[in-house]
Amino acid sequence: MQNQPLPLILTFGLCDPVGALGVQADVAAFAALGCHALTAVAGLLVSDSARVENLHEVDSDWMADQARTLLEDMPVAAFKVGAVPSALHLAAIAEIVSDYPDAPLILDPFLTSLPDAGMGDEEMMSALISILSPQATCLILSQSELGRMAETWREGGDGALEQDVAELTSSGLQYVLVTGTRDESGSCHNTLFDRDGEVARVSWQHLPGPFIGAGNTYSAAFTALMARGFDAPTALEVAQEYTTGALEHAQRFGMGKFIPSKFYRP
Repeated sequence: MQNQPLPLILTFGLCDPVGALGVQADVAAFAALGCHALTAVAGLLVSDSARVENLHEVDSDWMADQARTLLEDMPVAAFKVGAVPSALHLAAIAEIVSDYPDAPLILDPFLTSLPDAGMGDEEMMSALISILSPQATCLILSQSELGRMAETWREGGDGALEQDVAELTSSGLQYVLVTGTRDESGSCHNTLFDRDGEVARVSWQHLPGPFIGAGNTYSAAFTALMARGFDAPTALEVAQEYTTGALEHAQRFGMGKFIPSKFYRP
């Protein structure tokens, strides 16, 4: 019997029947990187490998009960928050994680497969910015998602990426990880910022796909590495290496998109 368990990560998110997104994807990526997932389900997707058809909301109190029951029984090394259906879910999560300030909290709240990717609800955006992000270790989002968040504090016009990041880190958020920015050569970059500016950057080549769950794979890998004690710049690089391999070995199970292979062997 092993007395020293794997690092435990509690992940809040959606249940995807395909296993490409949400908590099922987290379970696989965490396991591949030496961690064990605990799950608090906030909603059930109706989906296949091509698209998400619908989302059935799980009551936020039920989700909170799932999490509280787990946390009373087991110590967690980190938290991950994915897409959830409502501001009530975000508020419940914020209250729960506030009791565990020493555990890394990784936010990946936008899911591009959803019709509005969670960005159409002003109440949700406000809750994310005001009550959850200030507690977080890292917020992971694309440049367009960052711009949508920034509309809540801009008085008009477009702001520079660095200014939008600074607005978030000044509120208490430790890191912002902006994914998928491109340069003139066509290379993509994931860039990590703290309140002093850019901390680290990793470059990668775009793969044709199309994929479903690529971003989820990356944020899950980043969370697992943080749970294992990696610092954020190292987690940035290793998570990208893992995700690139998962995409290079992706499989197409149906008539839709390719699903990253979480347990590929180099």
